[in-house]
Amino acid sequence: MLTLQNIAYSYPGSELLFDDISFTLDTHQKIALVGNNGSGKSTLLRIAAAELFPSAGVITCDEERYYVPQHFGQFDELTIAGALRIEAKLLALRDILNGAMTDHNLTVLADDWGIEERCAAALATWGLQGLDLATGMSQLSGGEKTKVFLAGIAIHEPGIVMLDEPSNHLDAAGRALLYDYISSAKQDLLVVSHDRSLLNLLDETCELSPGGIACYGGNYDFYIAQKANEDNAFLQDLKSKEKELRKARIVEREAMERKQKLDARGKKKQEKSGLPTISMNTLRNNAEKSTSRMKGVHAEKIGSLSDDVTRLRKELPEADKMKIGFDNSALHKGKILVKANGISFRYGEQELWQDPLSLEVRSGMRLAIKGRNGSGKTTLIRMLLGSLLPQSGTLDRAEFKSVYIDQDYSIIDSSRSVYEQVQDFNSAKLPEHELKRRLTHFLFTQHYWEKGSGTLSGGEKMRLALCCLSLTAAPPDMIILDEPTNNLDIQNAAILTDAINQYRGTLVVVSHDALFLAEVGVTEEIDLG
Repeated sequence: MLTLQNIAYSYPGSELLFDDISFTLDTHQKIALVGNNGSGKSTLLRIAAAELFPSAGVITCDEERYYVPQHFGQFDELTIAGALRIEAKLLALRDILNGAMTDHNLTVLADDWGIEERCAAALATWGLQGLDLATGMSQLSGGEKTKVFLAGIAIHEPGIVMLDEPSNHLDAAGRALLYDYISSAKQDLLVVSHDRSLLNLLDETCELSPGGIACYGGNYDFYIAQKANEDNAFLQDLKSKEKELRKARIVEREAMERKQKLDARGKKKQEKSGLPTISMNTLRNNAEKSTSRMKGVHAEKIGSLSDDVTRLRKELPEADKMKIGFDNSALHKGKILVKANGISFRYGEQELWQDPLSLEVRSGMRLAIKGRNGSGKTTLIRMLLGSLLPQSGTLDRAEFKSVYIDQDYSIIDSSRSVYEQVQDFNSAKLPEHELKRRLTHFLFTQHYWEKGSGTLSGGEKMRLALCCLSLTAAPPDMIILDEPTNNLDIQNAAILTDAINQYRGTLVVVSHDALFLAEVGVTEEIDLG
């Protein structure tokens, strides 16, 4: 069991990330941790894994914990054995087998005589048969690094496993292995992921937000249904409060009009009755006090309702605040943009594709490029873009405008500020106030304008890329997306899906996210094996 009580975290010299977070991971429980980019999911996961100390709060755990990180660059100077923290045990075993049966070596090995066999079996389970544990992590692909750490689960045999975006970089076969593990795992699981297929394999969903953490007793689909009910109730509450506010203002106006009419009549009667001046002043003062009290009563009610409406409007989900408009490509639908016959490419003596490729890409097509890691997806994209020629076969390209958005959003210049970035794409020569209006429309308020583009999260870079594309004088005829939902939270993945569904040009997508491909209407595919 793992328990977090009143956990808070602040980055050094920075504002509070989250506060007063409490939840429990019970025995045999599998929990998904979801939330928008920047909410602190990965940080909370690292705290739960004892990889990071909280600023406040208490963590109790009675099981061994194992953590699979999202990023692996910090391990590039290590071997696989070093990254998995088994190097000392393997060295002790080898020393013992070579005759050095010292107390130190026996203590380090801790009777784990089957460590080498267990490592080989664990790596084989994840498709890494024969991989030498002395291999440097820097020599592995992103998918292989992920699989190495997933293999570490069977090597260490922990009671609790924590996974941070484990399906990133995995090909279809790797994802299938991961899903099988999630479904059959005997360990307690705490998982941060944007992969909806994976999230639906977990039995509880906890949402981290600025308001704290809320847990829902079901998988991701159950969570979405509950959130939809909450959102509907929220919108009904907002509409109800707005209606009450309008009614209260009408009641106030009508009450004040009646009071003014009554006061005017009373004044005329008093003047006709010939009352002394002192009596007239007393009556006038009483009328003014009565009017003031009435105004106060109405102002208090209207102020309270106005505060409620303002608060509720601020809490509207960001996705409900923005809509994205793409102009359509000028190319007629069905025009042949790329035609390839028998193309192939080799690196050294190794042919990239077992059989030469033949394909056509037509205007308006929605095409997915699939294949395992290393199957040549990026090479094919470069050919479609015209930056690489095949070594054999023929490839003809028509004139068309294309945009390539890779999973690192390299279209964004990290050295430029957010405002400078949109200026670079402003081929339509829009004035400054319109650029800033567009930025605000894409949820980049004034706070972001001078911020460095390199400091943005994956979801923010995606929104900035979409904003930039909306500024060009001529829309792209083809958009190529390379693993577009990697590193995106659920909300930003939904924003991207909505944007792509509004686009009417040619779409080419490299993705292992089957749900995303279905939602953007992919109808054709090329499988590179």
